[in-house]
Amino acid sequence: MQYKTLGKTGIKVSSLCFGTMTFGKEADEITSIKMFNKCRDSGINFFDTADVYGLGASEKILGKCIAHCRDKIILSTKVGNPIGENINDKGLSRRHIIKALDNSLRRLGTDYIDLYFLHTYDPTTPVQDTINTLHDLRKQGKILYLGASNWAAWQIALGLGISEKKQLVKFECIQPMYSLVKRQAEVEIFPLAREKNMGVITYSPLGAGLLTGKYIHNNKITKARLLENEMYAKRYAELNNYMVAKNFYKYAKDKHFNPAALAIAWVMSNSIVTAPIIGARNLDQLDQLLVAPELVLSPEMIHEITSLSISPPIATDRSEEK
Repeated sequence: MQYKTLGKTGIKVSSLCFGTMTFGKEADEITSIKMFNKCRDSGINFFDTADVYGLGASEKILGKCIAHCRDKIILSTKVGNPIGENINDKGLSRRHIIKALDNSLRRLGTDYIDLYFLHTYDPTTPVQDTINTLHDLRKQGKILYLGASNWAAWQIALGLGISEKKQLVKFECIQPMYSLVKRQAEVEIFPLAREKNMGVITYSPLGAGLLTGKYIHNNKITKARLLENEMYAKRYAELNNYMVAKNFYKYAKDKHFNPAALAIAWVMSNSIVTAPIIGARNLDQLDQLLVAPELVLSPEMIHEITSLSISPPIATDRSEEK
């Protein structure tokens, strides 16, 4: 396992981050613990969760996993998405963040979070109010670094500007979606991260499993994200996504690569990416993903794979400037 510096933090994180969204849902506690141990054995020291995953179940199980090695791992969790039925059990208000962080710390069995992500942008709360709250929590030692997940480039830039002007805690890492079928981050988010030297932890490198080819070649699948979750089904509904996946699957097989590992290796080949987040339901799935860092892709292969999908237009739409 290779290790990279997370933006300007000085923290060294593994080139793969293990996401625990399946903990307590698709993966029971015993399987989750086995996957955690497998990741540790492979050299992974970076683990990502969120309060909303399993409505706290993921954090509880991960808390049991890290009890004996808390000082050896980098832990991230998130706040912002609905965690309960109460109308105020969501968002980025001071009230909700303070309550949600305390609950996350309790479930995780720790007194600090290495990297605390804002899981969504909250248009009802001024960004400065949110950052003020997080600045206070950092002074209390409850969070060490701040990140933004699912924020647009202009929203991240707004937050960075406020932090710089007011000398408050600032975003050190971002967590955008990124895969061969979802490349919007290349347009403005990645350039912003490069300019500001931010860590980049991307999620969904397999396109919810689409790039593994299982939706194309197996009509008997009954347990899979695109079949079970309406949100994911809508996210990847465009026919072009399936055409890209079909062509990618053929390319991987022709080159004698596991499609899942190759899809992750392609994400890792982007120099701005600190670590893609991988996730699994069981050990068999996890084994296929852990080999990704071992794959060496030539510049020609990277170009060939990239050419299988449509590159998003540049931010200004001045195509003559490409």
